[in-house]
Amino acid sequence: MNIVQVHGRVPYPWRMPRDTLTREQIVKAAVELLDAEGLEGLNMRALGRRLGSAATAVYWHVGSKENLIALAGDQAWNEITLPDPTTTDWRTAVTRMANDLYAMVIRHPWVVQALGSYVVYGPGKARHDDHSLAIYEAAGFTGERADLAMTTVFTFVLGNAIGPAAAAALARKLGRGGGNATELLRDRLAGAREVAARFPRLRARLDTAAAGYGAAPEHSFEFGLQAVLDGLEAQLVALARPPVSRGASAGPSRCRPGP
Repeated sequence: MNIVQVHGRVPYPWRMPRDTLTREQIVKAAVELLDAEGLEGLNMRALGRRLGSAATAVYWHVGSKENLIALAGDQAWNEITLPDPTTTDWRTAVTRMANDLYAMVIRHPWVVQALGSYVVYGPGKARHDDHSLAIYEAAGFTGERADLAMTTVFTFVLGNAIGPAAAAALARKLGRGGGNATELLRDRLAGAREVAARFPRLRARLDTAAAGYGAAPEHSFEFGLQAVLDGLEAQLVALARPPVSRGASAGPSRCRPGP
């Protein structure tokens, strides 16, 4: 007589969901949970409830919470489109990828948190980085200069995304327990406004959109990105100039003529 006959049911209920779940379903649900609750809200039990399954079934497919975050983070990188460097000029291609990266991080602010706490590097991130290098190489950057150009734009985008990501994390924190996050944030910022009002330039900006928590002036991302690209383009122009001959005169001679 087997166990099912003795107890009248399947002895290990997690085995059934385990067989019907897929890793893709789990990662998709994990991204949705992370978007809603952030890194601090992700646990296997909560994810299992979203999937109508037991936490043990989720573990069986992904191994650990750390591995699940890595899988979810890498999935987010697949949302970035990759312009063809052979048919798109490099500034347009870089601008498109930077805008896509910025939009992705705003949609998934936990990605910024994850990069500082977990190793999030898989095929999606590698695909993004390899394509970025191809664009900078097509522009004329070679070797280490291509890596420097890519890193400069990448860190600029992430730096601009920190503000919205921090605001989203704070809103989640204040809203836990059923509180009104908007009202609580306004109350917390009242003291900050009093401090800022002591300084003339900050006081003049207190009633602008840029005064919000983690906020920046409108179009600041676009402005900054174009400024960065202007600098990179200036480097390309400098690299294209022919080298000055060592024997060439640096200017009119100041020597007195001989007798």
